[in-house]
Amino acid sequence: MDGVKRRDFLIATGAILAAPLAAEAQQAAKIARIGYLAPNVVTANARLFEAFRQGLRDLGYVEARNLLIEVRSAEGKSERLAASAAELVALKVDVIVSAGGTLAALAAKQATRTIPIVFVSVGDPVTSGLVSSLARPGGNVTGLSLLFPDLVGKCLQQLKQAVPGVSRVAVLSQPGAVPERTEQDILDGAEAAAKALNVRLQFVEARGPSDFDRAFSDMTKARADALTVLSTPVFAGAARRLGDLASKHRLPTAFSFREYVDAGGLMSYGPNLADLSRRAATYVDRILTGAKPSDLPVEQPTKFELVINLKTAKALGRTIPRSLLLRADEVIQ
Repeated sequence: MDGVKRRDFLIATGAILAAPLAAEAQQAAKIARIGYLAPNVVTANARLFEAFRQGLRDLGYVEARNLLIEVRSAEGKSERLAASAAELVALKVDVIVSAGGTLAALAAKQATRTIPIVFVSVGDPVTSGLVSSLARPGGNVTGLSLLFPDLVGKCLQQLKQAVPGVSRVAVLSQPGAVPERTEQDILDGAEAAAKALNVRLQFVEARGPSDFDRAFSDMTKARADALTVLSTPVFAGAARRLGDLASKHRLPTAFSFREYVDAGGLMSYGPNLADLSRRAATYVDRILTGAKPSDLPVEQPTKFELVINLKTAKALGRTIPRSLLLRADEVIQ
């Protein structure tokens, strides 16, 4: 082989060898950067975060290979949400996932009008101003909504069946956790359900765990014989404390989400949050592959579950009717 031919051979061979390396490098460069905005420390809701990650894995995403998740937490303090959202925007992530509650989603929207945002478990995204409509969100925001007004009534119904003699139910809420109109819709729904069930409601507010002792003292003074909690990310982060205080004050509790029952609450009826977190991964994937948030309808939950903690019932000296146990999706022994 003469010098010219040898040189051409080496060039051609080098090009052939370099081609897959270049393709591999190009593929490696395509890493999806996801911002995960969490109202609480992620360990407090590890089950939900893992459900989201599993949803991404099911769609072919592998962390450190074609996926990077940047987590920012407000650590249970609503006033930190804006700064946490701004950090994710500064990182120039491809999508921001607002992991829970209306305030987190609003903080993300206020931080950027261009980066796509996928919210999880927002009570009323239309009234909150997050989207124009459920069918056509518009803007850069979409996600998964909850039906809070209906949920409160359902929780009261289940509570009345579990504790037939209940006549006065305390309703614990966090002021400012949702927009005023949404909060009023929730409270109106609770009042309507209570009237139909011949139950009186006592509304008690708590801005955070530091108010819990006072709140439960108010419930005791008012002679409440049961409790339902209007869930917020702050309350969810203190689920164990709420369960302990309810047990201490001998109050049967009804929640909207099973995470509270896992932490010691008596019962819950509502959407499966882990399922919603997995569904959020589908939104992320569609956006990463070219879909616009404005064209992706907001999804409402279709899977609801009744969960009962028999261990808690026994500690409270309560016997749950067999008919209710048979309807439960899960009974924790």
